[in-house]
Amino acid sequence: MTIENPARRLAGSEHEKGVLLIIAATLAWSASGVYSRLLTTDVWTAIAWRSLFGGLFLLIPCLFLEGGISRQQWRSVFHPSGLAMIACQTFSQVCFIGALYMTTVANVTMIYATAPFIAALLGWLILRERVSRRTLIAGGISLFGVAVIVASSIGGGTGWGDLLALGMTASFALVIIIPRINPGVPSLPPTVVSAFLTLAIFAPFGSVGSLDLHNWIVLAAFGATNFSLALVLFLAGAKRMPPAEAALIGTMEIVLTPFWVWLLFSEEPPVATFFGGAIILGAVLWHTAIDVNRSRRPHRT
Repeated sequence: MTIENPARRLAGSEHEKGVLLIIAATLAWSASGVYSRLLTTDVWTAIAWRSLFGGLFLLIPCLFLEGGISRQQWRSVFHPSGLAMIACQTFSQVCFIGALYMTTVANVTMIYATAPFIAALLGWLILRERVSRRTLIAGGISLFGVAVIVASSIGGGTGWGDLLALGMTASFALVIIIPRINPGVPSLPPTVVSAFLTLAIFAPFGSVGSLDLHNWIVLAAFGATNFSLALVLFLAGAKRMPPAEAALIGTMEIVLTPFWVWLLFSEEPPVATFFGGAIILGAVLWHTAIDVNRSRRPHRT
């Protein structure tokens, strides 16, 4: 006769919820390429109004996360770390949409996959955090993969898009680093402010007249799911499982994002993207799999 431990069952249930939440977040993030290909408006209009919907839908979870909407919370936006977050997130979002318009979805996704390694490098430069040899090796390999992708784009019409994707990745890596400089500054308020700031800056360059019902629906879905819902789902899931496992599940986005675009729009990336992407994906999976293996080992006391 065996007696089931309720605490273990509850822990397992929470872990399973975490896995489902991270998978849902990854699916929402992987739809970015589909949304960008469904849009028929210009890039400035897409940047501005996608940000508006993202900011509006993110206000809802702000009521329940990070202490809710309070004067003290929103005052932190004007802290130097909060202002830095706003600047980096605004720049990252602009580069993200611009890259999707100017290069293949596969190129954007593969280059973005190097964000954890760039964040590790910036953490070493800014915070003097120790970087493991394994991270240096994986980062070097992944950056070589990026070089393969970008080099093949020079003269092929997608070079600027690849550079925008690299700028997006570097600025997002800074978004990862900044909260560690000042952990007391919440992350959601600067994200909301950056969304509305992006609208204010780029709406004058766009054309509201080009937005028909189709584009309004796509932009609203783009902002609601890919900008807001994915972030909330990932935060909720990450609390219920080890970070390494969450990161490993999140790597599905690297494969899914270009897959949906290929399936629905027959967009085939250049041959070099397959080689560079395989290098990057291999480095990410190798690095993350080791983290998962270590997180599952029993801690010795």
